[in-house]
Order: sequence, then structure tokens, then C-alpha cells
Amino acid sequence: MSTAELSSWLRNPDLMKFPYAAVVREYHHVGKHFVPPELLRMLAEARTLLPSLHGPWPHVHTLASFLDTALDKPDQRYDYPTYLALSLLQLPGPDDPLEQALFARPRCDRLIAQLVADALAFELAAQDGRTTLLPRMRPDAAVVGKRYRHGLRVLRPVLGRMALDSGLTEVGPADQARQACVAVRGDMSFAERRAMKLSILPVDTIHDEYLFLRVLQAFETTFALLSTHLRGAIAALRQGEVDRAVYFLDGARTALEESGPLFSMLATMQVEAFRTFRQFTEGASAIQSRNYKLVESLCSMPDPGRIDSQAYFSVPDVRMRVLAGQETLDEACAALLGTGVPEPDRVRLGAAMESFARTLARWRQTHYRLAVRMLGEASGTGYTQGTPYLAAVRDLPVFRTLQNGVPGGGLHPNGVHANGNGNGLHENGLHGNGENGLHADGEAVLEADKETRRAP
Repeated sequence: MSTAELSSWLRNPDLMKFPYAAVVREYHHVGKHFVPPELLRMLAEARTLLPSLHGPWPHVHTLASFLDTALDKPDQRYDYPTYLALSLLQLPGPDDPLEQALFARPRCDRLIAQLVADALAFELAAQDGRTTLLPRMRPDAAVVGKRYRHGLRVLRPVLGRMALDSGLTEVGPADQARQACVAVRGDMSFAERRAMKLSILPVDTIHDEYLFLRVLQAFETTFALLSTHLRGAIAALRQGEVDRAVYFLDGARTALEESGPLFSMLATMQVEAFRTFRQFTEGASAIQSRNYKLVESLCSMPDPGRIDSQAYFSVPDVRMRVLAGQETLDEACAALLGTGVPEPDRVRLGAAMESFARTLARWRQTHYRLAVRMLGEASGTGYTQGTPYLAAVRDLPVFRTLQNGVPGGGLHPNGVHANGNGNGLHENGLHGNGENGLHADGEAVLEADKETRRAP
């Protein structure tokens, strides 16, 4: 990269004229891990000018977030949130007003559609020869075809809710993926398009890292939505509104089920490609996912040993919320039951909680299987044990207030029934029928689970 554009900007800094395209182009050309020191020095200088820049707050926030993401490695604060550039995506957060919980679904639908469509657009551009971005270890056409199919499975329900699915008329996955990309891009604002461009800074130049980043960002969006819905359910129970609580729980379950094909997309990554670029992601691990820990800690109070472990030390803000007495769905449910709740309400609430717990148990199991396929016995990149850690935590309780599908008792260790009668799961999150299958309502997750067990 010629640093002329950035040098010129530093001499006459203008918030509205920062050379994003030139900087991103260089990061893409070499990979974040290999950015030249001179460019890093100039970006650090640009960051010192932020307090003196004048302009609309959204533009200030964008530049500050971009520089925060671009300079994480030289700052020695590189982690999972900066690797995924989450500050640029502006996900729903635990401090958002509860009144916004009802609007979290359309907000997250837009973002998931944009992330998945962008991943498909990159695959299409690479297949068409329209891009030289991340040229190493390109997958073959068969693998890319699977990515189209799984990506479309994620997109269809989302585009349906966004009223953008009417243009999906083609039959072939590639052609339908093109139509989906056109529909999503045509619906995006300038700010949304810029966020997509700035939020993809791979550490290396290997093709599959693009998919990896976009899928993880989509999962983060899903868990941000789940945490918002769980907060909504807790508030509803606090006010004695069982119908409203069930609505939020059902929404959370649906969102998690619809994320299943993301695992299938991720399972198409070439193992060698993944293991090559992940050597430069040391320090960034999903154990640092605050959105996942928010979901876990909003369901029920973690055991003291887990709170005082690397799992929560890796997300200090979530840990402080727990220690400060963050209310859980378990607690809100128990408090409501103490006031006397009609039996039909108890049963409906129990069914909604059980269904969500069952879906989260499947998610954990599929995550573990995919990690085993990709990592083997390798350690994690966030200074964790990798797959042994996932094996140890996949059966953590989801809720502790259910018994026989009704709130008010204890819960099997994996958060669901243990009666083997088809209403729940065995201790590993799967049926005990010898087929390692899942419930029919987890078909999307089942397919992903099968994908993870195929040979690379």
C-alpha cells in the first residue's frame, strides 16, 4: 500500500474523508497479522486525533470502532470481540432499554441477512473470478455449492420476515444465492454497507477465513438476540405476564433453531485451511463471547466454581453483572410461582422453558462435534483447553426450576428431561436410540451435526 492517502489525511484530518478503502485494501492484501509497522504507526496517530475531530456522532463512532479493531494486535489487546469487529456491528446489548426488546428481532434479522448474504457474495465473486481477495486455498465448486445451500437455509426465514423473499425465483443454489445477495444489498443503507466493508479484517489471506468470520458474527448476533429476549421474559415474569414470557422464550428458541444451518456452513471449511489461519488468532477465543455468557447467566445462576473460572474471567463485565445480582429466568420463575399461578400457565411456561433448554443443549452438542472435527486435540486459541473445555461444559444446566416439564422442581444436569420418552434428551444432548440423531424439530441442527462427522 502507498501510505500517501493516509499521510494526506493526517495533514488535514477530516472525519468524513478518512481513507477507509485504502486501509482495508492493505489489511486484505497481507492479513491483519502482517500489516506493515509504518501503516500501524499512522493509524495509531490517526486515533490520537479522534478527540479533536468534529462531525456527526455515528461517523465518530465508526472511525473509533474501526481503529479499535485495526490496532488490536499492536495494542496487545487482540481478543474475540476485536477479531470479529463486534463494535462495528452495533448489536443489541444488556444495557439497552427493555422497551426495545420487541424490536430486537427485526434489528437482528437485518444484520444476519447482511452477514450471510455477504459471505455468499464473496463465494460468488471468487467463483466468477471477480475478486483477488483472500486468494489462498480456494475451495472447490462442490464445497462452495454446499455453502450456497446452507446459506440460503439461513436466509429464507429471515428474508421472509423482511419481505425480501419474493425475488428468489431461481432453482439452482448459485443463481438463487445471487438473487438473495441482490435483494439484501438493495435494502441496505449507506451505514450498513460501510459496516459490512469495515467489519471483515482477516488475520491471513486464506479464503475460508471470510466464511469463518461472517458465521461467527452471525452467531454473535443470534446470541445477542437471545439475551435480549431472555431479559424480556424475565421482566414479563416479574410483572406476572406468562403469555409475554412465553412469547419471548419461543422467539429465543426459534432464533436458535434457525441458526442451525450456520453450523453446516462452518462445517464446509477445509480443515487444513482453518488450522493454517488459526495459528495467527492466538488470544481470540469463543470463551470470550460475552453474548453467549449473557444467555447462560440470564437462564440460571452459574455455579461458584464456574463464575471463578476462566469461563467468566474471560468476560469480566458479564461476571460483574452476575456478582452484582443480575436476575435470572430461574429466579423470576420461582418468584412468580410463589404467588400462586394457575396450572395451565405453569404448564405453558414449563413447556416453553423446556423447549428452549432442549434447543440450547443441541446447539452445544453440535458446537462440540464441529470443534472436535476442526481442532482435534489442539488447544484453544484463547489460552483454553480447546475441545476438552467444550466437552466439560456442554452439559451445564440451562434451567434448574423444571420438573416433568413444569416449573417448580429440579432439573436434569443437561437442563431437560431424562426420562427417555421422547420429551427430552439424554446426558449428551442426543436421543439414546443409537443413531446420534436429534428431535425432528431440530432438523437443521441435525444436518449440521451430521456434517461435522463427515471426513474432511
